[in-house]
Amino acid sequence: MKTSVLALACCATFGVVTSTAIAGEPVRISAELEAKIIDWRRDIHQHPELSNREFRTARVVAEHLRELGLEVQTDIAHTGVVGILKGGKPGPVVALRADMDALPVTEKTDVPFKSTVTTEYRGEEVGVMHACGHDMHVAMLMGAAEQLAAMRDELAGTVMFIFQPAEEGAPKGEEGGAELMLEQGLFADLTPDAVFGIHVWSAGNTGQIGYRAGPLMASSDRFEINVKGVQTHGSRPWGGVDPIVAAAQIINSTQTIISRQIDITKAPAVVSFGIVEGGVRNNIIPDEVYLEGTIRNFDMDNRAQIFEQLKITAEHTAQSSGAEAHVHIDEGYPVTINDPKLTEQMLPTMKSVAGSENVKINSLVTGAEDFSFYALEVPGLFVFLGVTPEGQDPATAPSNHSPYFYADEDALKVGTELYVNWVIDYAEQ
Repeated sequence: MKTSVLALACCATFGVVTSTAIAGEPVRISAELEAKIIDWRRDIHQHPELSNREFRTARVVAEHLRELGLEVQTDIAHTGVVGILKGGKPGPVVALRADMDALPVTEKTDVPFKSTVTTEYRGEEVGVMHACGHDMHVAMLMGAAEQLAAMRDELAGTVMFIFQPAEEGAPKGEEGGAELMLEQGLFADLTPDAVFGIHVWSAGNTGQIGYRAGPLMASSDRFEINVKGVQTHGSRPWGGVDPIVAAAQIINSTQTIISRQIDITKAPAVVSFGIVEGGVRNNIIPDEVYLEGTIRNFDMDNRAQIFEQLKITAEHTAQSSGAEAHVHIDEGYPVTINDPKLTEQMLPTMKSVAGSENVKINSLVTGAEDFSFYALEVPGLFVFLGVTPEGQDPATAPSNHSPYFYADEDALKVGTELYVNWVIDYAEQ
């Protein structure tokens, strides 16, 4: 925690009213700044944009960072924005990340700032909604930038504000997100000593923080299996090779990869099929069946083993029926791993900001996050911030990605202060 007293003055330039931060006490944002963060969130919520199309959001962010006097880089990974704040004292480089993209979801919440935006997605007109709370992430990080910019003379080190596009996945045929930002040199010239991220979610009440050292969120990988047979009449199956039977055997056999071939004492894993396509008529055995599914797991070594065993199992199972199987694995997001040392180091900060009673160890989450790419490069810490209002059971609240997803704006203050105090406490330690 804090070992020194930071004398923080009011900053009329940025509209931030701050008070002296006493050792052991977190820096709090003013009511004025909180109101601005809420306004930003509502504006972004009313103007959602899909992955790699966050043009307006990026412009709003970049203009704000420039007004604060930060060094600003734009057009990283298409629409990404990075702001660099250099403190008045030497210290570490700390990166803070927020994702900007919305989802192809038609909003059904009853709020005055609900989205009415529509766009074309996969050839169809769809609604667009910040159904995952990325609007809150952007607003909180804009607020943290304003707060920290007002403190720059007393600030130790450098802060990198990462506003990232396409966390939900780039459109088909495009690249995007954290992986592309890194490929384009995000950490090349200025490598952070640590990177922090927050994700709002409905599974916690407002202001609660869920954390976990080590693996937190699963890797997410998509696989395709094309099972090739020989078409024949359904009355004479011996006249061809039945890819439907072979596909059925592959579906069953692959379940033994997790139950019999992977060391599940290391970490849980799942192999699930979501698409089975083949045939056009009841009495015709087709020549091909298409299978598609997902792999989720929490250990990078297990992940590689699952890839290998899926290929072997599918190919050999098909061969036993006289068919062929061609396996393609589309590697998605790696396991999101929180650096254990960094997590322990920042735990007092989280308790100081949110209150010890509101900071809890999170269970493993089989969803995936491309924050994982940053955390493979430098020590990272990613946490969940509850946004379901007090008095409502998070277990029954509409989940992230639901058209009814509702986020309590009281959580914005907690998230912003968490970003700010992570920077200050990490530098002081």
